[in-house]
Amino acid sequence: MSTDLTEGIAPNAKRLLWAGFLAILAAGIGFGVRGGILANWGADFGFTGAQLGAIGGAGFTGFCFGIIIGGVVVDKVGYGKLVFAAFLFHVLSAFITFAASKGQAQETAYNFLYWGTFVFALANGTLEAVANPLVSTLFPNNRTHYLNILHASWPAGLVIGGLIGWTLGESGVSWKIQLGLFLIPTVLYGLAFMGQHFPKSEASAKGLSVGDMMKEVGILGSAVACYLLVLFFQNALQLPNVWSWVIGLALLAGVGVITKFSVGSILLFILFIAHALVGAVELGTDGWIQNITGNILTPAQGKILFVFTSLLMFALRFCGHFIETKLKISPIGLLLICAVLAVIGLNMVSGITTFVGALVALSVYAVGKTFFWPTMLAVVGDRFPRTGAIAMSIMGGIGMMSAGLLGGPGLGYAKDRFTVEHLKETNAPLYEASKAPKESGFLFFDKVTGLDGTKLSEAQTAKEKTADQKALADASIVGDRKTLKADAFIPAAMAVIYLLLMLYFKGIGGYKPLKIEEEKTYSPS
Repeated sequence: MSTDLTEGIAPNAKRLLWAGFLAILAAGIGFGVRGGILANWGADFGFTGAQLGAIGGAGFTGFCFGIIIGGVVVDKVGYGKLVFAAFLFHVLSAFITFAASKGQAQETAYNFLYWGTFVFALANGTLEAVANPLVSTLFPNNRTHYLNILHASWPAGLVIGGLIGWTLGESGVSWKIQLGLFLIPTVLYGLAFMGQHFPKSEASAKGLSVGDMMKEVGILGSAVACYLLVLFFQNALQLPNVWSWVIGLALLAGVGVITKFSVGSILLFILFIAHALVGAVELGTDGWIQNITGNILTPAQGKILFVFTSLLMFALRFCGHFIETKLKISPIGLLLICAVLAVIGLNMVSGITTFVGALVALSVYAVGKTFFWPTMLAVVGDRFPRTGAIAMSIMGGIGMMSAGLLGGPGLGYAKDRFTVEHLKETNAPLYEASKAPKESGFLFFDKVTGLDGTKLSEAQTAKEKTADQKALADASIVGDRKTLKADAFIPAAMAVIYLLLMLYFKGIGGYKPLKIEEEKTYSPS
């Protein structure tokens, strides 16, 4: 397996690759720590599963603004200015998040945590608007391999974040100190990027305008992003439905004007849909998995399992070149295999009863989810060079928005709903005495009133549980198991999409990377 980092087209390719690695590492550490302190926030502020899911979701929706806006302007503004903006956002996010304190009104604490998480994600998205197209440009002959190396930093960050929770969290160290440690790699990536010369993307080097780069995205691709933005306006900004749709349609019309009402590539549209599912199942599940496995087993075991699976992902992401060149598996074939493994893995995790069984089940799931995100980015870079940084950034934004608006909140809603349904069937009076003061909903599903986070936390952590506390804890475990089974339907849908894409590429002579000059004339097919 070759890991020669000198294959890039620029003399500082190695430094830029590892600067991007450090940037995404900072994002992974913040995400990993936040997954471990959800229980702290639930206990301190009495949040329901849906509320915690919404806060976690802000860690994705903010990302989309950074990566989409950054992706559109990066070739014109320059990589260096976006890195500096991201650095400032990261520091600002710490101040906002740390303003939340125990004893505040729940709504006040919720707003600090939500918007602090949002700004943190905004910084992360801005950085990926730089890192993804930069690495794609630096290593045009081996994008799958090097984008997987770049994104190995994500599970590395999850490992470090998980270890922080495992050690400092178990020792009673404040969640603010735990979360603040992401500022260390933040300083490091700032220093690594400082004073560097950045290459231009193939599209930018050929002088293509933003409108030309957007044509393959077109109305179809933009419609996916605009729909998710409508959900953001409705849920996060609490705008009326009418105004949310008006803004979404106005943005779509703006894309139409810029692209001279290009329909866009049908293939790119399908890839955007698939990546929305990737965001929901990979990142949405990652935001809950420590909480769920820690609830089914023990919190300490949940943290250990999270660290183990993240280490596995980190190692595997250095194997992209071997898989593609030695095993002769195309990027689409790799995605199909991963989707099938993710389905099997999630169903296995839903039935875990022992630590060893959980190690096996989560290993299958981890192998499945390892290659989704970077390989999808590589496919866009390979097949749509004319879009420059734009399509890759919009795809990343779609994945993160889906995780924040569908994956995280959806799993939180499912956890509340399945838990409540079980408790109503087994002990309805206990449910009435333990439910949260507010109900919550998700998309078009019926609203549900989950359990009060503080009461559930007390029941889960009590060493000698009363009968009622045991019933609450058991109902929560049932809810977790059913949530994972429902989650498995998402990679099942992805598997169908990837199978159809394999048949498509077989019909046109096979999968291969393209150059702009090979795209002779643009067509929406």
